[in-house]
Amino acid sequence: MFVYATLERTPKVNSSPDGLGSRLAFGVHLVMSHANGGAAVVLPWSSKAEGPDSTASRWVTRASYNLGDIEAISNRKSFPPFASLKAFEMIGRLGGIRKAALALGIDHAAVSRHLRSLEQWAGVPLVDRSRGGAGRLTQEGLRYHTRISAAFTEISSAGMDLIQNSDLQRLHLWCSPGFAYQWLMRGLDKFRRIHSDIDIDLRPTDFGPNFARGEATGDIRFVGDWLPRSPSHGIQTAELARPIVIPVASPAFLANAPQLTKLDDLLGLPLLHEEDDEQWRAWFANQSIPVLGYIRGTRMWHAHLTVDAARRDQGVALANHFLIAEELRRGDLVELKVPDRRYRRAPIGSYVLAAREDRWRTPMLMRFRNWLKDAIDTEMETTIVS
Repeated sequence: MFVYATLERTPKVNSSPDGLGSRLAFGVHLVMSHANGGAAVVLPWSSKAEGPDSTASRWVTRASYNLGDIEAISNRKSFPPFASLKAFEMIGRLGGIRKAALALGIDHAAVSRHLRSLEQWAGVPLVDRSRGGAGRLTQEGLRYHTRISAAFTEISSAGMDLIQNSDLQRLHLWCSPGFAYQWLMRGLDKFRRIHSDIDIDLRPTDFGPNFARGEATGDIRFVGDWLPRSPSHGIQTAELARPIVIPVASPAFLANAPQLTKLDDLLGLPLLHEEDDEQWRAWFANQSIPVLGYIRGTRMWHAHLTVDAARRDQGVALANHFLIAEELRRGDLVELKVPDRRYRRAPIGSYVLAAREDRWRTPMLMRFRNWLKDAIDTEMETTIVS
């Protein structure tokens, strides 16, 4: 015989001593059905009829709490759609809808829809859409983001702790796309041959990870000299290389370009940018040529796309050896050596490895960063751009 319970709403409040009936306002019935297919018998159940320690009493008490919690959660206005919550958290963390869309791997229109849905749920604007707002969070949005961001961090940390024992030999590595595509991917095959017990999870991305949430074991990124380098609490960093940066273009492009007699003439050529004009601005400043206004040119957003555009005769790009070594060897790209005494080869930033301080000396990460530093040092000693 099988015994199970059903819970039905009743119009009156049950005043049982345990208080369950008065809180949930449910009527409880026991349903008994014979295993041989006999007719089911439905009987009203009461805690007075059964002892508090009986199987039926314990089962119904547990079922009452479960169904009560489910009903309470499903009716709470304080629980917004999770997809909207995740999109808003990323908007606030990265500072814009398009950046959030790139990080989440979805269209920016979908992120906008998630944001509107969350604002409709909240009844207040969360992002400043005024002309001078630049997509910043409103005061309400900032307060809300501070609290949910802490919750996301806690959830992520709990997840990382949960899977840590089963994932000790997987290196989660984030990296700027250009370095990952043009150099690191070729070297990882050598690393795998030496350290066959370590699996690599490589994620090329424009944005660094949130180490507090355990999003990555390590992160490799080009950090320009024009950017502030304030120390981050709990984060350890190591400079991997300061490569020379040079202007490059295809031979076909240079054959049709006007003759360059001084460095200032470069400003008249179609220049190729990554995310903005800061790299070109820093390079010109390094050549003792301050540029006050906006530097025109096509934005490609990724270093490897900028290099590819230069290879396709579309303009002049700034690049270092790790991005253009193969193109220089093949002759697809050549350096623009302007006959100007101010012209000099110089670095404008560094490749930096970052990781959580408490994981900096874990055996897996130590093996990877030692290999990485040796591989980069060897590459720098034999570089074409010296």
